[in-house]
Amino acid sequence: MDIKTIKIKNPNNLNLIFGQTHFIKTVEDIYEALVTTVPGIKFGLAFAEASGSRLVRTAGTDQTLEKLASQNILTIGAGHSFLIILGNCFPINVMPAIKNLAEVCHIFCATANLVEVIIYQTKQGRAILGVVDGESPKGIEKKQNIQERKDFLRKTLRYKF
Repeated sequence: MDIKTIKIKNPNNLNLIFGQTHFIKTVEDIYEALVTTVPGIKFGLAFAEASGSRLVRTAGTDQTLEKLASQNILTIGAGHSFLIILGNCFPINVMPAIKNLAEVCHIFCATANLVEVIIYQTKQGRAILGVVDGESPKGIEKKQNIQERKDFLRKTLRYKF
């Protein structure tokens, strides 16, 4: 049994979506879902094929983000996994469109935190057991923390309470 973790390289702490799918058409469908959901979206997408040519398929609207996604998904090396690196929007803006795609099986995480992918290596290939998304909590929020959270949401997302 060989279990290891692979850190997703994300030097600018950009938002990302990491998941599993089942079909080569995923690249085209995710691309279309993203560009029709958020006009002017900047993103890079990579998908690891699990059969046939077994290539990393890519698309995006930003070459730097596309390269970052493709390098990460190649390093992870688990078939039928995909990674979207977002440049100018939040996962919450596109998650409904991604989750509604027929070929998307599972979303492991949608985050800007540090991510470690837990991999199980077999003779056949790699399986994703899960992810470590960020760090463990330090405690329970107090009134001051609640106000800071609400202020952050109002400022960042223009959310109304």
